[in-house]
Amino acid sequence: MRFEMLGPVRVIDHDGASSLTARKIEILLVVLLARADQVTTTGQLMTEIWGENPPRRATASLHVYVSQLRKFLDRPGRETGPIITRPPGYLLRLGDDELDVHDFQRLVQQGRCAVQQGRPEEAAPAFERALALWRGATLGDLRDGPIIYSYVTWLEELRLECLEMLIDVYLWLGRHREIIGRLYTLTEEHPLHEAFYRQLMLALYRADRQADALGAYRTARERLNRELGLEPCRSLRDLHESILRGDERLLGAPELARAAV
Repeated sequence: MRFEMLGPVRVIDHDGASSLTARKIEILLVVLLARADQVTTTGQLMTEIWGENPPRRATASLHVYVSQLRKFLDRPGRETGPIITRPPGYLLRLGDDELDVHDFQRLVQQGRCAVQQGRPEEAAPAFERALALWRGATLGDLRDGPIIYSYVTWLEELRLECLEMLIDVYLWLGRHREIIGRLYTLTEEHPLHEAFYRQLMLALYRADRQADALGAYRTARERLNRELGLEPCRSLRDLHESILRGDERLLGAPELARAAV
């Protein structure tokens, strides 16, 4: 069985994909997956499901939801289900089951190691395979509770890190022209994420588009000023000055990409 959380939550087996339609049971599954092989207390689960004001019969309702989730995860031929009762709560034992988040982590680490060992041609496909696992917004509207919110925040930060490393690897490999469109999209999706502006400016400059590179800086500066009242960070300002000077060191310099990751 395979659990997928990098998008709408679903469970995949030999019969195909299935999803939960009951929101509270789906939250229960997500919390147990986020803390796979760890005990989550009944109090933590109730907070995730109902917030700080659970109903009077919350404990009894939680037992019902656990029972329903066990039935949903029951598969022919399995001696035991993945959900284990262990005081003071429950845990989901992955065992031989798969979790797409673990695959994502493994591929990111594989790409990171390839970069550290000076093998960008191996790093790029690892990062691309990692990003291809994402099927949409992580966990949709299930992120109200503290455990799920922290988990989603961590996942989204790791995805941004993966994107940054991939773009830096492409710059390292001299593939700057093919990533310009992608970087414009990323700066629109993450308008306050300065690293993507840095990469866009560098890609444009290397593509002989100095005016567009300076325009990307102006866009970053305007957005940061308007939203946060801040000037761009030092590395962005330094890159802007280097572009104005026509610094030829920006045209190759694979060490720039290597240092960034």
